[in-house]
Amino acid sequence: MKRPAPPVRVVTFRIDDRDLSAREDETILTVAREQGLWIPSLCYLEGLSVWGACRLCVVEIEGSARLVSACSTRVAQGMQVHSNTERLQRYRRMIVELLFAERNHVCAVCVSNGHCELQTLAQQCGVDHVRVPYRNAAYVIDSSNDYFRLDHNRCVLCTRCVRVCDEIEGAHTWDVMGRGIDCRVITDLNRPWGESPTCTACGKCVQVCPTGALVKQGTSVGEMTKDRQFLPYLSQMRHTP
Repeated sequence: MKRPAPPVRVVTFRIDDRDLSAREDETILTVAREQGLWIPSLCYLEGLSVWGACRLCVVEIEGSARLVSACSTRVAQGMQVHSNTERLQRYRRMIVELLFAERNHVCAVCVSNGHCELQTLAQQCGVDHVRVPYRNAAYVIDSSNDYFRLDHNRCVLCTRCVRVCDEIEGAHTWDVMGRGIDCRVITDLNRPWGESPTCTACGKCVQVCPTGALVKQGTSVGEMTKDRQFLPYLSQMRHTP
């Protein structure tokens, strides 16, 4: 006979000046968003597995010298979390600047201008210029797909496309190739997207992309909007018996 799972405890803790309570299996980021507290993130998206790569959601916990990612750290009894200290502000600003410097994000000519999460984060973090040299590397644009386009110049390697294709659509068309600054997302062992035998053309990867890296064909400057409301629903239905 299968034993019932032990009940999940409710713990009390503190984020900045707010006393909160939550289940011990919830993360700091999840609780913060439920309470309307702003903690920036880029790779995290409700309905997908936690990746913890962008490091924008890092927070300080009293008693710990290192910063921890809010998306992957569970709450604990008596935890004291600081989410917006000067140290964190400097850290987040530098991350955003490095993201801009690594690829070629020219907002003025981007189809996602005004609808881009990286652009919004730059505004929220006070990034009005980049203090590090731009790489100015040449990245290809894959327009081989009849419906969508991939622009590596806009990619921030959040892997949302990889996870939604694998976990929600079940196709696993997308993956990551390379290491370090040479990383890039690919389809089917680096085939052109239009030649992919596994892509279902569902468009989920395009809708979850936070920037202008994955967009619809034929969109012009500022025309590409994203709809991510479908994802929590699809994720819930996928796990509903």
